This record gives sequence, structure tokens and C-alpha cells, in this order.
Amino acid sequence: MNINLRPITPKDRDFLRQMLYLSVFVPPGAAPYDRSIVQLPEISKYIDGWGTKKDDFGIIACISGVPAGAVWARLFGESGKGFGFVDDKTPELVIAIMEGFRNKGLGKMLMEQFFLMAIERGYRKVSLSVDKINPAFRFYQRLGFVTKGGTDQSPTMVKVLM
Repeated sequence: MNINLRPITPKDRDFLRQMLYLSVFVPPGAAPYDRSIVQLPEISKYIDGWGTKKDDFGIIACISGVPAGAVWARLFGESGKGFGFVDDKTPELVIAIMEGFRNKGLGKMLMEQFFLMAIERGYRKVSLSVDKINPAFRFYQRLGFVTKGGTDQSPTMVKVLM
């Protein structure tokens, strides 16, 4: 498998929209959300105007030239905070992998490179929000994320980088 990791650019907005949709957790047995869910302001803020903010950063994984997954982050202030908001110095990340490429180590590879990118940018920690019944919850725990608030059902998790 030929994997190429590269920084996300503004030209990747359509792919990010697709990844944002895939990042929205659908509980087992529930019907998938309509794709328009990514147009809701509380969700679209994770990609709107991607690349226009100096703190936008992330990575796309391509397998044999085909985009297969992405991880990206943004800073949010108190007034526009996201679901996994910790403070205005901690980027909140989103990750998604295309269905055919899941459970092959791609998520871990993306996250490890993302952590390095965040450290290079001077960030001390990153955060996210995840539903506790989402299998990704345990994945984040294995990567060193710990629960720091949120709700019982949808905790905010933080990974200290340095």
C-alpha cells in the first residue's frame, strides 16, 4: 500500500466536507444523517473558509493517489467554541477515514504525524469531542487522550503533546 501524507490546502475543501460528514458519529442501528448536516453552523465551522485562518492545519492521507482520510484542527474562541473546546490556545481536531480504509492503521499514522505538526506549531495539547459509544473513544484513549469535561455521553478529550 503506497501511503502519502501531505498538508491540507484550501483546494481540499470538498474532501474536508466529505470527511466532516464521516466524522459525525451515527449510533449503531440509527439511520445515517442527511449530508446537509455539515451545513449546520455548529458543524460547518470546522471547515468553513478552510485555510484562511493562520491556525488552520492538518494532514490528508492518500493511498495510491486517492484521498483516504484526514485529520485537521482549528482554534476556536470562547464565543465560537466547538464541541471539544478547552481554551483558546488548544486546537480542536477532527479526524475521519474513508470506510474502505478503516482498521488498517491509517488513523494512528495520521494522528502521530498530526501530533508532530501540532508540536512544530508550538501547541502543547489538542482536544476533541467523541461519543462514548463510538469505537473511536477507545482509540483516542490508546493514543493518550484523557477526558477533561464535556458530558457523560460526549466527553471532551485532551492529549498533552509536550
